[in-house]
Amino acid sequence: MRNITKTLIALLGIVAFSCSTDDVEDRPNIAGIDSAVLVAPEEGSLYVLTQNSAANQAERFVWTDANYDGNVAVNYTVEMDLEGAGFLNPQSLGSSISGNQLAVTEETLNTAALTLIGAPSETPTNFEIRVKSFLGDTDSPQSIMYSNTVIITVTPFIFVSDELPRIFVVGNFLGASGYGADWTPGDAVPISASEIGGTDFEGYVYMNMASAEFKFLPTNTSFDGDFGDDGTFSGVLVQEGEVNAQLTGPGYFLIKADTALLTYAATPMEWGIIGSATPTGWDADTNMTYDPATKKWSIVIDLVGGQELKFRANDAWIINYGDSGADSSLEIDGSNIAVA
Repeated sequence: MRNITKTLIALLGIVAFSCSTDDVEDRPNIAGIDSAVLVAPEEGSLYVLTQNSAANQAERFVWTDANYDGNVAVNYTVEMDLEGAGFLNPQSLGSSISGNQLAVTEETLNTAALTLIGAPSETPTNFEIRVKSFLGDTDSPQSIMYSNTVIITVTPFIFVSDELPRIFVVGNFLGASGYGADWTPGDAVPISASEIGGTDFEGYVYMNMASAEFKFLPTNTSFDGDFGDDGTFSGVLVQEGEVNAQLTGPGYFLIKADTALLTYAATPMEWGIIGSATPTGWDADTNMTYDPATKKWSIVIDLVGGQELKFRANDAWIINYGDSGADSSLEIDGSNIAVA
């Protein structure tokens, strides 16, 4: 038993000696020998980025191996900075472990470019690209090496929200029409642009007033920058010296406004159904009724099975809706709606 105990003590002493702090600190560091070489993209490459292609690959950055004195896993980071900025505050485009390439999307490149520029910009700007290599979980200073630098030119884009822009119709009609308190921006009725970045707005607004007055607001938080009539009541918008636009009602109106062309229009709308499934066929509309509480047009009617119908405004085909995909979603000038 004594011999076994002595043996165990001796073994523990060996382990303790091998794992001492001095021994760990005295281990040699693995030295860097040759830096990576950035081989793609080429010097002077041009990138014109767009929001519509933000998810597409902008570039595949390719480099040669960094050479260290030992068989180790090497970490790589592709860095980007403004030309001449000295990489004092570079942006990372991504990282790789023991890999020699990195695919970067237009969105990633765009974000880095705008961050480095420091302001919204759609101007071609020169940037420097390099590859940093290092060992370990963190970039320990003794193992860091940098590749050559390559200058590229990037034209970034300014991100526009994928939500359609809106402006807001405010006026003396809000209370009587079921929207909220009169002349209150937070209760104003939104109308939307036709596309992202568009300035042509339109929407349907119910005005339950004999003499309705209204203005257009850029936001629903204040009257700052509001648009009104120029005083001629001929559909001209102004922001300085404006007066309230006016409509004779009550009525349900298609409101249009273009904040670039500075025009607006309001068309009274009545909706009905027409088609072989309705009592009057394709010869005349059967009128629907608007409910201010639900903000919906509706009708209760017996339809003819196996026939078709459409919705149209003001007993004319100028504005009509059908269902092109048979998915219960209306499209302007869409296909006839089949009745089971």
